[in-house]
Amino acid sequence: MVAKIEASASERPKEETVSEPTRNPAPPPDGGYGWVCIFGQFLINGFTWGVVASYGVYLAFYLSHDLFPGGKPLDFAFIGGFNFAVALLVAPFATLLTSLYGVRAPMFIGVVLLPSGFIGASFATKIWHLYLSQGVCIGLAVDLIYIPATAVIPQWFSKKRSLANGICSAGSGIGGLVVCFSTEGMIRAVGLAWALRITAIGVFFINLIATLLIRSRNKEIHPDLRMFNFHLLGDYHVQLLLAWSFVMMFGYITLMFSLSDYALAIGRSDSDSATVAAILNLGCACGRPLIGYASDRWGRVEVAGILTFATGFLVFVLWVPATIFSVLLVFAFISGGILGIFWAAIGPLAADIVGLKELPAFLSIAWLSVVIPSAVAEVIALELRKPQLGKRSYVYAQTFAGLSYIVASFLMFELWRSRRMANPRLEVDSESSESS
Repeated sequence: MVAKIEASASERPKEETVSEPTRNPAPPPDGGYGWVCIFGQFLINGFTWGVVASYGVYLAFYLSHDLFPGGKPLDFAFIGGFNFAVALLVAPFATLLTSLYGVRAPMFIGVVLLPSGFIGASFATKIWHLYLSQGVCIGLAVDLIYIPATAVIPQWFSKKRSLANGICSAGSGIGGLVVCFSTEGMIRAVGLAWALRITAIGVFFINLIATLLIRSRNKEIHPDLRMFNFHLLGDYHVQLLLAWSFVMMFGYITLMFSLSDYALAIGRSDSDSATVAAILNLGCACGRPLIGYASDRWGRVEVAGILTFATGFLVFVLWVPATIFSVLLVFAFISGGILGIFWAAIGPLAADIVGLKELPAFLSIAWLSVVIPSAVAEVIALELRKPQLGKRSYVYAQTFAGLSYIVASFLMFELWRSRRMANPRLEVDSESSESS
């Protein structure tokens, strides 16, 4: 890696060649202004992905009300999937904008687009209006806000990197909890259209404040901000990490979007459906900082593998037999704490495997690797749903979600095994990377 950096530097014009202190940046401070960035990222997660997670409430409402002529359950599933898929599909574009204009410029664009998507959805009268507004526009906005900021936290922390990332990830749980309860209440009180408009106002101001708080260390680190760096794909550990992300995302999206409608399938009310989504997000808020602490203490790969398997196990032990509301709430809370292990772990795991300099380029590939499952997972789940089975209508979708997590866990265990076998070489590479 040292040779690669020196070669890259020698190709620059003489006046652009970085100084020795720049090529050998100080290690992450494990604190300082990094804590302010954590607060900013916490807010961003809460009012981007947390808001996206509340789509489960909208999905249950759309499925139980005939609002859009010609709209089918698969349409509403695709719209929710687009929130994730579009955000991740255009991630390289956000990385390009970051390299050209800095971290905040694309974030400010997203801050404007996100409320625009909700306002557009509030005026939607046809299903394609909803595709463009609540699907594509919101997904694009989430990408432009979240992607530039997500590589900032690892720049500020080293030993506490997973804990810092876990605290940030908990924001999506708190945001989801607040938005799920408020969305259901607003729909009942003022109707769907005004619920969307009020949400638009809230996400605009909160994300604007959060964007102003974010500050990167790009000038010190000089990370690789290319849209893609495909030579990384030749590394076996990178391949395993991407495969884990791809397979697990099928289970994650199915769980995230299906639980609210599942509550209706077992005979509960719209209010109970929103409660399930809120408890899921409460579990997320409580669990992700603990995931971060455990990862720093016992190993990031080890904890990711164990919790991925545990989520699949819980699906079969608790969700499949959960036809009683109280059991469903228990499952929502426990699984909520660990089902989003991808979001809690991907940044620290990637930094460990490819290093801080390659992190943005790798994350662009990682986001692309989960586009397909993000787009089609809930579509598959609704196709597997069998309404004629009554309370057991989701049994095939539940099996699909559980198996996704279990298969993904084996990929992470293989990464664990491979890294342990290569441990001496990895330690040398790590020291070399830090010294460079």
